[in-house]
Amino acid sequence: MTTTARDVATQFASVVGRDHVLAGDLATMLYARDGSIQDEGDCGLVVLPANTEEVAGCMRVAAAAGLDVVPRGSGTGLTGGAVPLAGSLVISLSRMNHIIEVDVPNSCAWVEPGVLNLDISTAVAHLGLFYAPDPSSQQACSIGGNVGTNAGGPHCLAYGVTNQHVLGMELVMADGEVITLGGPAPDPPGYDLRGVVVGSEGMVGVVTRICVRLTPEPPAIRTMLLDFPTISDAAAVVEQVIAAGVVPASLEMMDRNMLRTIEPFVHAGLPIDAAAALLVEVDGTPADVEAGTDAVQRVAAANNVGHVRVAQDEDERALLWKARKSAFGACARVKPNYFLHDCVVPRSRLVEVMEAIIEITDREDLICLNVFHAGDGNLHPIIAFDRRDADEVERVKRAGDAIIRKCVEVGGTLSGEHGIGLEKRDYMPLVFTEGDLEAQACMRRAFDPDERLNPHKVLPLGARCGEAMLGGREPPEGTWI
Repeated sequence: MTTTARDVATQFASVVGRDHVLAGDLATMLYARDGSIQDEGDCGLVVLPANTEEVAGCMRVAAAAGLDVVPRGSGTGLTGGAVPLAGSLVISLSRMNHIIEVDVPNSCAWVEPGVLNLDISTAVAHLGLFYAPDPSSQQACSIGGNVGTNAGGPHCLAYGVTNQHVLGMELVMADGEVITLGGPAPDPPGYDLRGVVVGSEGMVGVVTRICVRLTPEPPAIRTMLLDFPTISDAAAVVEQVIAAGVVPASLEMMDRNMLRTIEPFVHAGLPIDAAAALLVEVDGTPADVEAGTDAVQRVAAANNVGHVRVAQDEDERALLWKARKSAFGACARVKPNYFLHDCVVPRSRLVEVMEAIIEITDREDLICLNVFHAGDGNLHPIIAFDRRDADEVERVKRAGDAIIRKCVEVGGTLSGEHGIGLEKRDYMPLVFTEGDLEAQACMRRAFDPDERLNPHKVLPLGARCGEAMLGGREPPEGTWI
């Protein structure tokens, strides 16, 4: 008879304490979801360890019982990566939320995985430092989850995504062994396995400590909001600014539907009659900022810019960023649910893909709002819908499929920061060959030979390594919505 997570609940309680083992129907229902619109999963048990030793103990119990394990941060992920399947054990790292050490001379800090992204920058602001990757959900998402998906954010155009800002980590393996990869040293010895863990979506181990790079605050910052009569004009500015050698700290685009949805929510004075607006931020020395601002305004003037609004103080800057980072929440004013992809396309194909997205969603009679990291071509088309309407759900599925295929067709890739999870797992063969997928499966099995860590995610059925992916186990059936 197969052992279930509940069969060994008392063993987990001996590791983390009875109060930190959740087996009730309400708890397992809540932990069976993440921030995506995936169908509810199947959570067998939830454990909430307080430290590395407890995580290792839980992993040893799970290994002895042959249980699948899903590591979980804040649960804000958007692709079903933290959705447990087939009665998996969920290890929630929310109690591990301490900043362990701030190392100012080496410009880094060791933090636990449950620390919220924004809390790192808040904790070191008095030192003139910050943590650069800034997802829109940074007030709620955990750094452990950011590591899992290689999260990005508006300021990653110039500063780089999570992979460039994680120097090392402590990792608990599938059998409970604890190892350390990388660290603050400029060139740690051995293979760069740190780079394997970042973006691995919980499939190679449970991250229990993270060494993050801290970046000095720039001496000067200027934030601008520019509006345009067409999306083509705004996209041309994106391409031409970077072609001119100017790489802003951020270069974000919002279309008319998005502007009109955000403004009543935030009251930031957004240009609701414009076809598109760019939120541009340049930073560096005062001279760099002046030169960057002049270049952006010069290119914008050559591309039919309407108004150029320059934030006059920190309050106005914060208001403009509140508008941008409230985009997803504001969509609740339109419909109760939303679905989005985060494909990345070449900047030179932005207009073509945006026009295709409009055509696809119009054809399916859907409401689409666009807000995205235009500078690096990371799209975020948001389709607002009501999941209680079965016909609308089917149309959303068709539109999502068509959008992904269009992005890949123009040379794009499946994800810029949200990860693959369940939602985009079966699209992997569109961008990876059979050999590519086999190599990824082999890397995973090097860390987790039995593939019990976050099973059935990322790699589609059919990816092989040796005898068979998943040890011959069939993934549970289900849909992405």
